[in-house]
Order: sequence, then C-alpha cells, then structure tokens
Amino acid sequence: MAPPFTPDRLAAILRAEGVNVIEFGQWRTHDRAGHGAWGPINGVIIHHTVTTGTASSVQLCHDGYAGLPGPLCHGVIAKNGDVYLISAGRANHAGAGDSDVLAAVVDERTTPAPNEQDTDGNARFYGFEAINLGDGADPWPDAQLDAIERVSAAICRAYGWSAASVIGHKEWTATKTDPRGFSMTTMRERVGRRLATGPGKPVPQPRFEPYPGDGFFRAYPRSPIVTAMGARLVAEGCSAYVSGPGPQFTGADLKAYAKWQRKQGHTGAAADGWPGRKTWDALRVPKV
Repeated sequence: MAPPFTPDRLAAILRAEGVNVIEFGQWRTHDRAGHGAWGPINGVIIHHTVTTGTASSVQLCHDGYAGLPGPLCHGVIAKNGDVYLISAGRANHAGAGDSDVLAAVVDERTTPAPNEQDTDGNARFYGFEAINLGDGADPWPDAQLDAIERVSAAICRAYGWSAASVIGHKEWTATKTDPRGFSMTTMRERVGRRLATGPGKPVPQPRFEPYPGDGFFRAYPRSPIVTAMGARLVAEGCSAYVSGPGPQFTGADLKAYAKWQRKQGHTGAAADGWPGRKTWDALRVPKV
C-alpha cells in the first residue's frame, strides 16, 4: 500500500529532486475531500493544460470551471520549469480510466491501450498539468521537460517505483490526447536515468536521441528531433527532400525514412516510412 504524502513530504521530495517549488495559496488544504477516495497511490499522470500564460493557467487549475471544480491537478508546471503546488489531496485530474491500465502501472509493466472507463483515477494518481496548448506546435522548453522529469522521478523515488509508474493522460483513457508534443516513452526513459542517480544529481545524457515513440511521429510534430533525423537520413543517402530537412515532420520525412527502412532490409508494411524503434536505434540520431 502506498498512502498519499503529507503536504510537507510532497514539497520536500520535489525540492530534493531539484524542483523549483512555488506553494500557491492554501494548497495544503485545497482538495476534493468528501468526493471520493484518495489513495492508495499507484502512479503519476502527466497532462497539458490547453492554455497559455502562467498566472491564468495556475488560477484555472486551482479554481476549476463550471462542471469541473478545482483543484484540477496537484501541481502546474510552467514553461520555465517552476512547479506551482495547488493541492496535496484528491484532485479532479485523471477522471475515469481503464482498470487494465491501472493493473499494468501497479505491476510496473507496459500499459495496454485504454478502452474502458471503469476506474477512478483521481483516487490513485498524482497529477501534474504542464502549460501547453496541446496542438502539437506549441513548444516544450527544455526547462519544462526537465521539471516534468524531476517531479515524476521525485515521486517514484520516494515510493520506490520505477519509471513505468509514470503515464500520460492519453495512456489512462482513450477520451484524452494529452500530453501532446513530446513522447511519454522518451520521458519515462529520462525518468529512469534520473532514478539511477542520486536525487538532484546531474544525469548522464545519452549520445543519441531515444526513440520518441510511434505516436510522436503520427502527430506530425514540429521538433528539432525531426531536423536531426532528417540530417542523418541525408547522411545515409536516403534523402527525399526538395528542401531541408527541417523541424516540421512532413511527407518528405516519411519518404526519406522509408528509404532508410528499405536500406535496412525491410519491405512492404515494414517500410512504410513510420519510424520504429529498431530502425531508429540503427539510425543513431544525435541527441538534441
């Protein structure tokens, strides 16, 4: 059993992981007590806000809106990496999700695609809302991704969990798409590397970009990862670019990557241009 942290403990473990914590209002007692269970805790869910602006986003997550009272998460992660704590108890962030996903999180194994809404996630997960429009174009600054990594690692470290206990909202329920614009697979790899070091200590960075996941590419992202991928495809003689490559994932990237897949010996559906982990690892895209 994993009981919830006290407010003091939650703030302390985040700060120990190097998070710049800002305690917002009466966050220690601001919760949805009396509207369902709070605990046992099984994991962390990452969200995006679909908003802009720090002050207004924090206030919205604190207050909620008509039909969904706040708090809407436990912490809001700003673009600059600051983390505003707005609750230490039950919050309206996860909603109903799939019991099979919860079982996988508890077992710390890969989660299945969610297809049910039969379990109360607000009782079982800490939730962090990262300020982002969630349109696939709004950038994710390094400081913000670092803070997502740190808050996730802090909670996992305190409970003795692995990075498999961190999921995106879209991995909890098929009714949501957040977070959009970065890969939860890559984020879990980052959390895993951080957990392998001491809290707050520098984390060795990989030489090559980890596989961002199939969903990353199918969202047609705009990212420096795409530029770096394209440069490697050109270097391997697999260019299909009239100009570029550039940060926006396009049909030209699909054609170029299909050439790389064929160069690796793949044919048919295995050479459709959508990057997979095996061919991605072989491409050795420099870390960006």
